Amino acid sequence: MGAPMRFHNPAGYAGLGANLSAVVSSAARFLESRFSLASKEAKTAVVHLVTLVACIVAAALLVLLGYLFLLVFIVVGVAHLIGISWIWTALVVGLLHFGGALLCVVIARGQFKRPVFRDTAAVLKEDTEWLKNLDQTKATRS
Repeated sequence: MGAPMRFHNPAGYAGLGANLSAVVSSAARFLESRFSLASKEAKTAVVHLVTLVACIVAAALLVLLGYLFLLVFIVVGVAHLIGISWIWTALVVGLLHFGGALLCVVIARGQFKRPVFRDTAAVLKEDTEWLKNLDQTKATRS
């Protein structure tokens, strides 16, 4: 028989320190790649969000302008059909709009006065009373 064969690790075991270093290095590269990807996607998301907000603001402005032009058309058309000055028709339309706004404020005020979290407030009040009674119970026991 010949000399015994030396043990050779096919995985290339280099020791605990080298393996820990490789794991930390791999984890750092992994995290760096994920942060880089998240950064690129965040920039894209900001552009997407700014575009979305700009389009919504532009749409709201265009709807407002369309509404105003429609009102002008109605005011002038009604004034022409009735045969009175457009100024008086505009005054009536303006007063109707203020009346509608006042009605919305009255409805909103009524909704604001009504409690929203009635059951939650009742439970919190019960808990507060229970805690007060718990303190008094402890004081009488001592």
